[in-house]
Amino acid sequence: MNIIDMSVIILYLAIIAFVGLLGARRAKTSEDYIVAGRNLSFPMYFGCMAALTLGGAATIGTAKLGYQSGLSGMWFVTSQGIGLVLLSLFLAKKIFNLRVLTISEMLENRFSVEARLISSLVSITYTAMLTVTQIIGIGSVLKVWLGWNFTLSIIVAGGIVLFYTVLGGMWSVTMTDIVQFIVMSIGIFAVMLPMSLSKAGGWEGLHEKLPSTYFDLSVMGGADIFKSLLLYALGIVVGQDVWQRVFTARSLKTSRYGLIAAGGYSLMYAITVAIIGMCAFAVLPTITDPQNAFASMAITTLPPGVLGIVLAGVLSALMSTASGTLIASSTLIVNDIITRFWKRDMNEKRFLIISRLTTLSVGVFSMVCALWIQDILVALDIAFAVLSGALFFPIIFGFFWKRVTARAVFYSILISSVVILISLMMKGTTSIVPILYGLVTSCVTIVLFSYILRDSVKPTVNNEEEHNQKFHTL
Repeated sequence: MNIIDMSVIILYLAIIAFVGLLGARRAKTSEDYIVAGRNLSFPMYFGCMAALTLGGAATIGTAKLGYQSGLSGMWFVTSQGIGLVLLSLFLAKKIFNLRVLTISEMLENRFSVEARLISSLVSITYTAMLTVTQIIGIGSVLKVWLGWNFTLSIIVAGGIVLFYTVLGGMWSVTMTDIVQFIVMSIGIFAVMLPMSLSKAGGWEGLHEKLPSTYFDLSVMGGADIFKSLLLYALGIVVGQDVWQRVFTARSLKTSRYGLIAAGGYSLMYAITVAIIGMCAFAVLPTITDPQNAFASMAITTLPPGVLGIVLAGVLSALMSTASGTLIASSTLIVNDIITRFWKRDMNEKRFLIISRLTTLSVGVFSMVCALWIQDILVALDIAFAVLSGALFFPIIFGFFWKRVTARAVFYSILISSVVILISLMMKGTTSIVPILYGLVTSCVTIVLFSYILRDSVKPTVNNEEEHNQKFHTL
């Protein structure tokens, strides 16, 4: 990059750091740090939800898939958009009325402390691995832009995100997400898409230069499309990072309509970035690593100054999701493990200190994992396979089936998690088998055990029926 583009990036990072500091001033209580005081209006909520969903994997990963397969590369992000809409239609009201901080806390209220513990471990694995994917994404683009080695890029990427997330929690994340959402939208839709199409000779030029299969939405194959829907649509529905954003909404109406709007935005983003990947293949068909398709296309296509704006947009997408998943991991550890099992009498000041230290620790751990894994889509597949396969049915049955028992939920999460991890080791992350095995195991276990194993410890109300009725009225 030339001095103009570098100046734009440096200015952008300085603005993000300043906005993050402003957010830190508002994080005075545990609810401020974890759910932004439950006070976000529709514009802020929508922007934050979209920024969370459309991170490094959405941008770098979809461009990679567009480069390799064409328009069908849109399915991975489109599936996330479908998940947001499903969440709005079927669960938003129930989630919003719970007034909890985590999915695991909900499972304890409905079932048992054991369900809370094991589900929190699964969710921590998911959110931490999502953080890893974003750091990998930032590292890969910094490597292409600045010529740094991957290790240095990862260290810089993790440091940027850690700085404002540790300081201000969800308020810093929210305020930086609004800036990042605006920059991301301008960079992708107003600059990168039209200039990429222009460089490739327009839509007609793409038809001339690319195989016809690149314009077929089903060319990825039914199995891969079905895998995307299972992994990402179901994963979004039961993801702690998404639920935590739902908790930040000021009202139920804001929550539901914001989710639908973010889902629609995801569809437009998926199509746009897939087309940019196709343009990259038309202009740069010899890229060694398709994961660098977006960054390489930007450097090749855009003039000085404009390149800096677009690259700031990519950084925005990556950083917004990384900070959201990072605070989600920290919340799970502090709320569902530390304060639940060890330090139950913490005051607000001590809670904030422990939350910041935990956020820092998770961030450092994620950076180490990013250096080890290095492939953004592999990390993403692991995260969503574990989450969707192990938690989808316990949460859905918990909301909609009164007969399900705490012991059934516990064994369902435990057994399905083991099955998924073994399947991932045996079949690999690209296989649809681990998620299918996990879902089937989870469903069969929870149904079977609900009929043959009754809970020995009843919920702490007059009787189990009263407890179930109280929960389901929400």
